[in-house]
Amino acid sequence: MNIFDKIKNYLLGSYAEMKKVTWPTKQQTINYSLVVVGLSVGVALFFTLLDYIFGLGVGALINR
Repeated sequence: MNIFDKIKNYLLGSYAEMKKVTWPTKQQTINYSLVVVGLSVGVALFFTLLDYIFGLGVGALINR
């Protein structure tokens, strides 16, 4: 089997597998994206709050 046959088989197999995929609807994609953005903002705020609290704690220890 030469390299061109291997490439052809790979592409045909990939195409066949892509036809089996159940793609999300537009609304599902929007919802999933909003969940990701919301969780990212939530985690960023959480770590910002932790950083602020630890900064106050370290500042209090240094200025003691």
